Amino acid sequence: MHVRRARGAPKRTAPFERAVLRTLAVAAPHVRGDVTLVLTTDAAVRRLNRRYRGKDAPTDVLSFEFGEGALVGEPFGDVVVSVDAARRQARDYDATPSEELVRLIVHGTLHLCGYDHYERREAARMHGLTRRLIKELNSDG
Repeated sequence: MHVRRARGAPKRTAPFERAVLRTLAVAAPHVRGDVTLVLTTDAAVRRLNRRYRGKDAPTDVLSFEFGEGALVGEPFGDVVVSVDAARRQARDYDATPSEELVRLIVHGTLHLCGYDHYERREAARMHGLTRRLIKELNSDG
């Protein structure tokens, strides 16, 4: 687990690392490899979104799968979260920025594990698991 923070990103990353690790434990228990969590800006996410998805707009979270992650040290993927988007969305959802970051991290990590939300059934499954994981993470302290 690696965490990279842009200026202005929260300094305390333990809850975010825990969100990645718990999501992997539930959604992809076979994964032993590395995940890099990047907490960055709208501008950086927009550049990545344009380059890799052909969408010239910021988004809240992007996931990039790099490998199987079956072995310790083997790359599994990156989860890139816009701290700017998390702050905006936290206000919209009546949550703290940290709570919204956890939600986005769980969401992005689920994408790494093969979950998607493009079809209604897949979306219900992914959002249900997201809610369950967030509830579990919140009750753990």
